[in-house]
Amino acid sequence: MARTLAVLPADSRVTDYISLGVIAKYFPREEVDKVLVESGKRSKRQRDLPAHVMVYYAMALGLHMRVSCQEVLRWLLQAFNFLAEEGHQVHAASPSAITRARERLGKQPLRLLHDRLVKPVASRETKGAFYRCWKLMSLDGSTMEVADSVANAAHFGKPGGSGQNRSYPQFRFVCLVENGTHVLVASHLGPYRTSEVTLATKVVATLDKSMLCLADRFFYSHTLWQQAVATGAQLVWRVKNKLTLPCLAELEDGSYISELPPPRGYQGEKIKVRVVEYTLEGVQDAEALYRLITTILDPKQAPAVELAALYHERWEIENSLDELKTHLRGAKHVLRSKLPELVEQEFYGLMMTHYAVRALMHEAALHGKRDPDHLSYVHAVNVVRRWLPFIVASPPPAPPATAHDGDRRTPR
Repeated sequence: MARTLAVLPADSRVTDYISLGVIAKYFPREEVDKVLVESGKRSKRQRDLPAHVMVYYAMALGLHMRVSCQEVLRWLLQAFNFLAEEGHQVHAASPSAITRARERLGKQPLRLLHDRLVKPVASRETKGAFYRCWKLMSLDGSTMEVADSVANAAHFGKPGGSGQNRSYPQFRFVCLVENGTHVLVASHLGPYRTSEVTLATKVVATLDKSMLCLADRFFYSHTLWQQAVATGAQLVWRVKNKLTLPCLAELEDGSYISELPPPRGYQGEKIKVRVVEYTLEGVQDAEALYRLITTILDPKQAPAVELAALYHERWEIENSLDELKTHLRGAKHVLRSKLPELVEQEFYGLMMTHYAVRALMHEAALHGKRDPDHLSYVHAVNVVRRWLPFIVASPPPAPPATAHDGDRRTPR
């Protein structure tokens, strides 16, 4: 999709548009320097575009998808140069110089920073974040379109069908969402043809015993279930109706104990699970029957009727993906990078920007004693884009509680 050379108004002020202080609050300079050293990407000499600047630039791209790469850099450098000492200011550069600086940086520092700092943020005070003693998480995946370059098409691939020559290359990614805050964590991406179950093997490894993970039926496999169980997390996953689940013992809440057999042709022990089956009123086809399997074997810890209602909280991840792909990135925009390495760099920058917005909203919700679901994501993005008199050298001690209820007809 063509990108017009949009610019910010000529009389714009840094205090009108700078939101780097919000990003720097959650991704402080000292952590950026650490990942640059670990990845061997720290600038060895003073450059026009030092490595730490380009890390923040990758995140800034996610805030300003509708403007040119040079304009994003100009916006960013206003912040860096505001308090810089004489002779140490960073200067604007041409598009080719920006690309070279991004290539020097690569994807590894962004990936390290993302994996280290993008974590669940909910506390016991966060409304709607827990089911009993467990923090609610959901597993899901999606795709994103990228610039239609030869390199991207070769690496990521395109959707099949008659319109393949006209479609954009896409990559597939899988992540966890913290249901109560809409924070997306543990994101992993791969070529379009990579299955979500394959990507999910890396994602479920980040679960822990404090969590309860929800997942759709298309994620179930014996191997992935075993890997998730090994983390100590509790699981409530939907499975396909054709999966054989013999009833070994009926329970008082209508659920029953069963066993998951190993895949055909493989040796291994059967896994004991509890099965919850229910139907949706008003639905007449096979989709009306839901079959959930869970690691919570005692119905007193999680009654069947509660698990049936809880499973539908999984749709919170659809709202989070909509925030990421529609309201932050822009519905009609593709990731602008033309090289696979830079696509991944841009993706992790985008995920960290989404995290910063959502973490800010969570703090605002705690301050106002509100449910984060009741805050408008669209409003928060607009606040972050124009907020405030802080820069990387001086990140804010706490975000202002400016987020408020948006029009509930507007997607969050």
